[in-house]
Amino acid sequence: MADLTTDDVLKLATLARLQLSDDEVAEYQRELGAILKYVEHLDDVDVSGLEPTSQVTGLTNVSRADEIIDYGYEPLDLLKNVPAVEKNLIKVKRMIG
Repeated sequence: MADLTTDDVLKLATLARLQLSDDEVAEYQRELGAILKYVEHLDDVDVSGLEPTSQVTGLTNVSRADEIIDYGYEPLDLLKNVPAVEKNLIKVKRMIG
């Protein structure tokens, strides 16, 4: 699997939206092939008895459940505190970044 054909490199270039010259195709064919051969060494590693790992940091999910809290205000009452309102939304100056 480590030997890439010219067509393989051209397909990867198309997916990456790259335009490669013939020299670049040959260079990438050699370089990517060498990388794949190096990665193939992982096939020789004995992983029997190892548990799959989904994350290694030990962090746990800190999300909380959404709870509706009634503060005693109606949304339209809060809009009375803003400078400009249009169609029950806060109107702001146009911002282009």
